[in-house]
Amino acid sequence: MLNSATLPRPALGRISHGRGFWVIAAAYAASLAFSTVPTPLYVLYQQRDGFPTYVVTIVFAAYAVGVMGSLYLAGHVSDWLGRRRVILAATLVQALSATLFLVWPDVPGLILARLVGGAGIGALTATATAHLSELRAVARPREDHGRAGLIATVVNMGGLSLGPLFGGIFASYSAEPLTTPFVFFLVLLLASAIAVALVPETVERAEERPAYRPQRVSLPSSARPAFFGAAIGAFAAFAITGLFMALTPTLLAQGMHESSRMLAGLASFSVFVAAAGAQVVFTGLARRTQLRLGLALMVTGLVALPVAVTASQLWLFLAGGIVAGAGVGLGFRASVATVAALAEPPVRGEVLAALFLAAYAGLVLPILLVGISLIWLPSAWALIGFSVLELGLLAWSAPKVLTG
Repeated sequence: MLNSATLPRPALGRISHGRGFWVIAAAYAASLAFSTVPTPLYVLYQQRDGFPTYVVTIVFAAYAVGVMGSLYLAGHVSDWLGRRRVILAATLVQALSATLFLVWPDVPGLILARLVGGAGIGALTATATAHLSELRAVARPREDHGRAGLIATVVNMGGLSLGPLFGGIFASYSAEPLTTPFVFFLVLLLASAIAVALVPETVERAEERPAYRPQRVSLPSSARPAFFGAAIGAFAAFAITGLFMALTPTLLAQGMHESSRMLAGLASFSVFVAAAGAQVVFTGLARRTQLRLGLALMVTGLVALPVAVTASQLWLFLAGGIVAGAGVGLGFRASVATVAALAEPPVRGEVLAALFLAAYAGLVLPILLVGISLIWLPSAWALIGFSVLELGLLAWSAPKVLTG
């Protein structure tokens, strides 16, 4: 890894490290927005093809499986292959996913498109987080390093929030709602790839590459309890976002008889905006205080959501989602900060990849269980089961992170 004292100036044709920071942030946000743009569109596919709700969860799970597989196999390779190269490849993989949505819009094609898109996000997530930190350290060496971490997590949640909003707008107002969003993001992703190619590298590539191996966690044994606590907390936090990414239209339709695609997009959007906003508003709080507040907000939201669906109270559903989303933002930021502090720079990308691997696992298992349970159970009972599982995970993880 290169530091600010030894790092050469950007090569001819490259932009500065300061500008490169914002290019990577924008490219990262674009990819994340693309990953959530199908949220309000699933119901359109469902109406067109007549498949049941559990198929929606399978399509969504394909995305999460792609993320997890990519994180396990490639989430750490930027530590020796280079950040820019991996981010560029991941952005192009996202563009391939957009192309698949356009050319193969049937269920097998949707599954493949989501699997490919997930693979791109898996390679991108930890790499972009590490690259942002390193670019910022070179551009502003005297700045608190936590600033870059804050921006990275805000970009993460902010990017995720934009997808459902764009998807809801396209679903409500576009003449071709299953085509226009993917044409738009295909162009945006290709433009992002061109910009990423101009960003300086922050990793010094060794003359001899190490032997490839899948993901592992390189931490001293004393740090592992805190890591696993943070990982389970991230799992639980992402499960909440997964619920809104995959099943918001279904829950609104079944629980509150609301079929508006724009409303579904806005509901998901509000969760992620709350997550990003909470990270900014409470940035001055200590990490442990942020974690405690995040836990309290997630618990409150997890109690409110099943009550809202049981009582058919739309306002309570939206409020519960916003409160839970704010808790997700604070809890996830605290998890990232905890793990980043545990890892040495040479393995930071690898350890962050392991954290994101746990987080994205939260998008698979709980959401699949909820989706399958909706075959037999009313949405209120499915949400009650989801909330009980989540509350148990949060209760287990909190002491380990707070004492780490």
